Amino acid sequence: MSQTAPQGHIPEEAAGALLRIDLDALVSNWRTLRTQAGGAETSAVVKANAYGTGIEKAVPALAAAGCRTFFLAHVSGAIRARAVAPEATIYVLNGLLPGSCGHLVAHSLRPVLGSLPEIDEWASFCRAEGRAFEAAIHVDTGMNRLGLTVSEGLALAARPELKDFTPALLMSHFVSAEERDNPLNLRQIEAFTAVRNALPGLPASLANSSGIFLPQKPHFDLVRPGYALYGGNPTPGEANPMRPVVELEGRIVQLRFVETDETVGYNGRWTAGGRRRIATVSVGYADGYPRSASSPGRSGEPGLRGMALVGGQLCPFAGTVSMDLLAVDVTDAPESALVRGGPVTLIGGPLTVDEVGRRAGTIGYEILTGLGPRYRRVYTGATL
Repeated sequence: MSQTAPQGHIPEEAAGALLRIDLDALVSNWRTLRTQAGGAETSAVVKANAYGTGIEKAVPALAAAGCRTFFLAHVSGAIRARAVAPEATIYVLNGLLPGSCGHLVAHSLRPVLGSLPEIDEWASFCRAEGRAFEAAIHVDTGMNRLGLTVSEGLALAARPELKDFTPALLMSHFVSAEERDNPLNLRQIEAFTAVRNALPGLPASLANSSGIFLPQKPHFDLVRPGYALYGGNPTPGEANPMRPVVELEGRIVQLRFVETDETVGYNGRWTAGGRRRIATVSVGYADGYPRSASSPGRSGEPGLRGMALVGGQLCPFAGTVSMDLLAVDVTDAPESALVRGGPVTLIGGPLTVDEVGRRAGTIGYEILTGLGPRYRRVYTGATL
């Protein structure tokens, strides 16, 4: 079955682009990761609007499959997740902002405490309320962004504040888990294990998507996949064990021929090396499609550039991705595919999120999380 998310009540035929989201593939990926994680609980990271797929659809689908714990970056997203997963455990990754304790408790959310001042504020709030509310404790083992130092983590057991609230999870975050042979992985595992041993009985979590596949199997008690859930490859350089979840299809709004030495797009950065056929597509950087995928130069020149799939033929972008439009050189596409209103695949098939990211000089994470609200989202899957 399928269901379309309303976009200002615009009918599908009037939408400039369709974003298809396969909830069955999302659930299948979660189950694959759960199997890979052995006996560890498999949670889901659904920050950034569930990596662009939509919290209100992704979270219930995962919860129905058996996912019981979710991680989001901000309180705002966590409140949305709580609305559709009333029984779930929900953590807020970006720490405890001053004065925000009451907002978290009001929605049964758990902060991830990453500094001694945060621990002090949460403990003080719990004392005042007379309840030992749950929270996670984040120890930094190498990222140097958020988290207690390892030495602070080793000394935590002696702090009286830990008796005022309920530490429910000890966690850290890999720096380079996608680089299987990076020696930092082992150093982080060893440091995290030392802190865990200093806090016996506290459930522990270290592995992200790629961490689940490391040979050391640092699964501990809970794993926290994000990117892989949505089809990204957690094992770069090897076959992707995940199913694709999203497909982005723009629509042709106009077709034209350009002659030799004519340019296309802003600042004339692309030049026709011969008579070329151009399709203008109703997608641009205001939709979250990266401007860095622009294609300067002359048609036919080699080089990394944005591509579209038109009638099964890979076709290069022509010129600069603009705010609401991009141009594609469809000279080699089958004639039957070149119609006004016809589909142009921007993510899908060989254009995986990883490949689109690579061609735009970025990463698939940015491609997914940039998927904008102007796309008409069409959800498919028996889990609806």
